[in-house]
Amino acid sequence: MPVPFPLRLVERRMLAPSIGHYVLARDDGQPLDFVPGQFIQIHFDYADGSPARRSYSLATVHNHALGPGEAVEIAVGHVPGGAATALFEGMGIGDRISASGPYGRFCLMPGDRNRRYLLVGTGTGVAPYRSMLPVLAQQIHERDVDVVLLAGARIPGELLYGDEFRAFAHAHPRFRYVPCLSRELPAAGSSHAHADVRRGYVQQQLAEFAPDPAADMAYLCGNPVMVDATIEALKGYGLGLPQIRREKYVTATAGH
Repeated sequence: MPVPFPLRLVERRMLAPSIGHYVLARDDGQPLDFVPGQFIQIHFDYADGSPARRSYSLATVHNHALGPGEAVEIAVGHVPGGAATALFEGMGIGDRISASGPYGRFCLMPGDRNRRYLLVGTGTGVAPYRSMLPVLAQQIHERDVDVVLLAGARIPGELLYGDEFRAFAHAHPRFRYVPCLSRELPAAGSSHAHADVRRGYVQQQLAEFAPDPAADMAYLCGNPVMVDATIEALKGYGLGLPQIRREKYVTATAGH
């Protein structure tokens, strides 16, 4: 059984109308060792006293393991009537919650020999890619790997961490940030408008990037319908399951 530890809320802001960014410090004096791409579980009780857990990918951008008292960052989707939503909306700065982890293998592996990463995410599914940015910078520098991030949302205002991904792309020409908007394109001159914005779902943009089983490793994170559809599309290009790493987010629980 994992041993829970306390997290204290130190900051929060809204990334989109229904998605909050929460900064939480581990409050027991212990470090939080994690590999970018992993997630933590938040522990709480339902109104009837029964235990509940929700999983959230770490969006923390860090170049080393977090030391004692350093903060972790997560993106939380707010679901009307959701128990986890009530928990987070009811928190004030300084309030504590219980967590465990980190967990998961949705990570960039040291032994990878691919020539390109195809990162596909919808909604809060781009959070682990934010945490991976320092590792991607290192891999771009050391192995000349290319990276394409297909980030899906309905409208421009729901794109998460877009400014950071665009800045990273500007600093690293081998990284492309491709927002994919299913309902509405950004207005000309807005901060979201740039040449790599696409109309439609993320899986509909794969053909443009010609997935190659000899070169690519694909990461899929977010809505399970998208994940399943993208897996089938990638199989059509010849990618096998060892070349596809995935993490499904279940919207009803605002987590994994």
